[in-house]
Amino acid sequence: MNFRKISLTFLIITIGVSCAYAKKTPKYEQPRQLSAEQAAFVEKAVQREKLLITDIKLRTPLVETYIQDTRPDAKLYEVPVDDQYILSRVDFGSSFFDKSYAPRTESTTRKGFLGLKGSLGAVMALTKLLGLEKFTYSDTGFMEMMFIDPKGFDQQHYEFSFVRREFLGNVRTWVFDAHPRVAGEGRFYGRIWIEDQGGNVVRFNGTYTGSPHEDTSKYYFHFDSWRMNVQPNIWLPVAVYVEETQRMEGSKNSTGLKAQTHFWGYSLKLPTRDSENVSVKVDDAVDRSNDSTDVGPLQASRMWVTQAENNVIDRLVEAGLVAPEDQGGYENKVLDQIVVNLIVPNNLAFTDQVHTRVLLTDTIEATTVGNTILLSRGLLDSLPSEEAIASVISLELAHVAMGHHIDTRYAFNDRLLFPDESSFQRINMYHNDTDNASASKKAMEYLQASMYKDKMPNAGLYWEQLVQRSQELKALNTPKLGDSLLKPDGTAWMSELEHMAPKIDWDDLNQTAALPLGSWLKVDPWDDSVHMLDAKRYAPMNSRDKMPFEVTPIFYKLQRYETAHAAPPAPPAASPAGNSAAADPAPQQQQSAGDPPAAAQQPAPQPPADTTAAQQSAPATASTPTPQ
Repeated sequence: MNFRKISLTFLIITIGVSCAYAKKTPKYEQPRQLSAEQAAFVEKAVQREKLLITDIKLRTPLVETYIQDTRPDAKLYEVPVDDQYILSRVDFGSSFFDKSYAPRTESTTRKGFLGLKGSLGAVMALTKLLGLEKFTYSDTGFMEMMFIDPKGFDQQHYEFSFVRREFLGNVRTWVFDAHPRVAGEGRFYGRIWIEDQGGNVVRFNGTYTGSPHEDTSKYYFHFDSWRMNVQPNIWLPVAVYVEETQRMEGSKNSTGLKAQTHFWGYSLKLPTRDSENVSVKVDDAVDRSNDSTDVGPLQASRMWVTQAENNVIDRLVEAGLVAPEDQGGYENKVLDQIVVNLIVPNNLAFTDQVHTRVLLTDTIEATTVGNTILLSRGLLDSLPSEEAIASVISLELAHVAMGHHIDTRYAFNDRLLFPDESSFQRINMYHNDTDNASASKKAMEYLQASMYKDKMPNAGLYWEQLVQRSQELKALNTPKLGDSLLKPDGTAWMSELEHMAPKIDWDDLNQTAALPLGSWLKVDPWDDSVHMLDAKRYAPMNSRDKMPFEVTPIFYKLQRYETAHAAPPAPPAASPAGNSAAADPAPQQQQSAGDPPAAAQQPAPQPPADTTAAQQSAPATASTPTPQ
């Protein structure tokens, strides 16, 4: 009896000691004491963060988020199974609220596009998608990943530990680990990179903490948030990457999540257009030129369409949906050259030159506005080869040649005096099914007569891959302004081209059907200009490296504004027809994180041949590199 009492007493004491020990076990790693210099540097970053929050209240950037749910796959590691998309113009004037871009009509809205009306609509919708609606610490949920902690980021609320110095691109940073001094919902827990000159936080990577009494890991996702030096002494949020491999532990339907958020339009400006009229001083009252002095009915009709085109393009640039025109940019050096490669062999005679412009959304879509072909950034990013780009451009070129132009009511500018967020509803730029069907037939004729005729099966691989993943990626294939590349039944408009393609073989590393999102283009978050990525191209080593249409992590080689704008990389040059893209050089040895970055070793590309001259001669191929 005494033995039982002793044993029971010992057991109670052991349990008590264990519970006491568990209560005293710290949740976070013990912080390392900062030196006086490090503590002063952290305080400088705290003050710069407050200035950032004050400065961004003057901005109304566009915020685009694309989310893919994923599941494990034995061959491909993981594959997308569903997606969501949202685009908003966010105003931080007095608090965090948004002006959402609503869908063009309820009847054309498919599952996956969240274009909600009213203040906080898009933000709260995105918050719900990510499972953050359970907590009320923030009205903005996902948007708060733009900031470390807009209310309490300081040394009174956070512990900091110095890690090391590290280069991000050519910007040297001080790296710190941070965690809350006192647990609370919405506190940041992770790593912070602070650039060494101005004390600006340029990257932070981690998650938010939840209630100490509940496991909230499935509600607070891990994210990687980046900022860029967009103007002298101004660093602003440019992108956020979110990833969770499994959100619901133990569930039969356990899925992962990958998401990218991009910010642009921090300094939207009214578009400028050079006048086509030239003032000439006439000494004599006699016109001795060969130019006609009057406008005929057909020319007047075409000029009326051009006026509607100009009004619509200018309005979309003003809304931050279309990249501003850049005479030396990607469109002129690459896309316009491919247009020429289709026009010349088909003897197409246009009164006005056909131009290309970039729609700044991730959605896969294209359309025409008068003689302007609009291709979305997501579409261009995913196209793997020049012949694939040509197959899409040929479809839009057929629309132009067949007179499938925009509604001329937009020639009256007052019809475009509406809020930016109404752009999807108020501008009709999509073609009907009859026009798309006739244009696809004509596009095949253009390709058959062009320099791309022998590469049509390779171009068809893109359309085949697009159809294969269209069921899982409905939001990506739901156009916001233009046309989908797919028919309402899910088949491709260029199905004839698709049927010419070989069967997709994931094990064939020489076969690249489509690329991940973000493969070719980058957008300047300040002025919305579009540039080619100055990045090395690596061949896939296995089927998991292909990732068609998928969301991937975000990494930037940061530069200071003065360095980035000293000598911007030129677009790719046009090369003679028949030349294949050169193979990528072997990857160089990776430098140490603490060493200064080496200068780029790649030679600058040469400018292409003049487009106007090219229209009168044999077409040249645009040097869009094909993955080797």
